Amino acid sequence: MLRASAMALPLFAATAAMAADEKPKLDTGDTAWLLVATVLVLMMSVPGLALFYCGMVRKKNVLATSVQTFAVAALASILWFAVGYSLAFTDGGGLNAAIGSLARAFGAGLIGSVHDLAKTVPENIFMTYQMTFAIITPAIIAGAFAERMKFSAMMWFMGLWLLFVYVPVAHWVWGGGFLGGAGVLDFAGGLVVHLNAGIAGLVCAIVLGKRNGYGQEYMAPHNLVLTMIGTSLLWVGWFGFNAGSALGSSELAGSAMINTHIAAAAAALVWMAIEWAARGKPSVLGILTGSIAGLGTITPAAGYIEPWAALVIGVAAGAVCYWASVVLKTKLGYDDSLDVFGVHGVGGILGTILAGVFATKIINDVAKGQPVGLVDGNGGQVLTQIYGVLVVGIFCAVATWVVLKIVDAMVGLRVTKDEETEGLDTALHGERVQ
Repeated sequence: MLRASAMALPLFAATAAMAADEKPKLDTGDTAWLLVATVLVLMMSVPGLALFYCGMVRKKNVLATSVQTFAVAALASILWFAVGYSLAFTDGGGLNAAIGSLARAFGAGLIGSVHDLAKTVPENIFMTYQMTFAIITPAIIAGAFAERMKFSAMMWFMGLWLLFVYVPVAHWVWGGGFLGGAGVLDFAGGLVVHLNAGIAGLVCAIVLGKRNGYGQEYMAPHNLVLTMIGTSLLWVGWFGFNAGSALGSSELAGSAMINTHIAAAAAALVWMAIEWAARGKPSVLGILTGSIAGLGTITPAAGYIEPWAALVIGVAAGAVCYWASVVLKTKLGYDDSLDVFGVHGVGGILGTILAGVFATKIINDVAKGQPVGLVDGNGGQVLTQIYGVLVVGIFCAVATWVVLKIVDAMVGLRVTKDEETEGLDTALHGERVQ
């Protein structure tokens, strides 16, 4: 998902350079790749994220946890089609720095058109590809409040959060808004997806409070085989997430793909090694979580850096996200059930800043011949990246808190103590895993 640079030029003009006055020409190779990438990213949510999460909760909450992802996929799809895509990716005129328009609401004008960011692909495919990002971002948040939010509250929260948090941030970074205009680099979602979801997850965990018995009762994952299958689907799907964000079948997509794979592998091994040294045994959950940390952290930098830098980022992700998920969470005492903040939030921050360090015109000449990141001699890009982190982090924290308070006033956020003890599968859905 390459968006606007500091000079307000598209970061990805697909795979072929075209003069400003040349009529866009659809490319079957680019179109085919984006169709495949769209399917891969949707696979990340259902079934990938659903299996990843439901394997880590207690058996009495498996169905409730997995159906959250499924329900969010349906809800986010309709909201994105109705107004989300249009507000995120169209020109908002005088308000464009903050938000787009309703020119593409309910799919208006999609047929026979292309988007400026993907000039060789039909716009209806570009819209659907972006829809998959709008699905997985709020779905990630659910891991932070697993086993304790009402299903009705979850649906209201996810819908409102998508429209009032995700959509504006996507526009700011990718749709022609002020962060993209300031030169903030985010190849595939370090800010828009991972930091956004991570901060929202942390706020949710704090507002809802800890699970009953947290820190006292045994709350180990009930089936890590499901989590391993989910992790595997996420890893494969991430190629659609990152390499697909080149918006064309190109060398840039290849760079994003290899960088994604290297970072995931490195982070998995580093997390495993640290845990092995600290606890005497390498856990299955540890190496799985480490790979997701690597995938999330490389996301903002995947299409800007050389492979050696991806290795460095993967190593850093394994170490820093382990510290955030194991040490920091314990010290601060919040109950982020499935480590959404420690993995996605911290990974998003780390990857976004390191993108400013390692971005180079050798891989992606977004500055048109000028230095891109610190390795090119442009140290100011690091400060620009930090600016993006602060803006998105603060906005997301405040807006998420407001949305939670509104939903709490409407339907209440948390299940009763008895329902939590019984398990959300039967208490909320009247079904259970046999």
